[in-house]
Amino acid sequence: MKVIALVGQKGGISKSTTAAHLCRWLMGQGNTVALLDCDAQQSSSIWMSAIASPPTIEVLSTTDEILDRVPVVASGHEFTVIDGPAGLSELTRTILLRADLALVPCKPTGVDVRSAADTVRLIEQAQSVRAGAPKAALFLAMAIKGSNLKSESLEVLGGLGVPVLDAVIHQRQAIADSFGQTSTVFDLPGRAAAGSAREFEKLFEEAIAL
Repeated sequence: MKVIALVGQKGGISKSTTAAHLCRWLMGQGNTVALLDCDAQQSSSIWMSAIASPPTIEVLSTTDEILDRVPVVASGHEFTVIDGPAGLSELTRTILLRADLALVPCKPTGVDVRSAADTVRLIEQAQSVRAGAPKAALFLAMAIKGSNLKSESLEVLGGLGVPVLDAVIHQRQAIADSFGQTSTVFDLPGRAAAGSAREFEKLFEEAIAL
């Protein structure tokens, strides 16, 4: 009964993409999985509802729904994945009160690294209230291989006081295509999809190990 939340201040940083792929990977490991979509765009719930054998899906849009439903849903599943909203709203604060692990995707840009620092501050506030919970980790998403921004961003993120996962999700067309094909890179053919699948698998193995 573990609750894993994807949170972050900015939109477009791969929260929904990571949440969808995490659900698919966890189910592939034989786990019972629920997806709680708290993002107004509802991308992850639309995505996952269209795949074969989808996880349990609920859309939660208020703090009361999050406080009430997360424990109930989590009690019936081995893993519950929460796709958080863009922004550090009360919804995000409430999610952090219910999560066991908070994962923060970050694009390798100066703006995104600064927003990650704001997200870490919010997580630390929740940890002070909950005596250390949730555990948290940062990771780079939508990175360009060989770019200076990638290495520079990793260095800055390493100084924020939260573990930075070794796995990096690089920008590939296969990831962008997966939503339109109502699938994930774990199911798509081709070398690019296989490469992304290996990166996601490494990321999720590191996250679960926390």
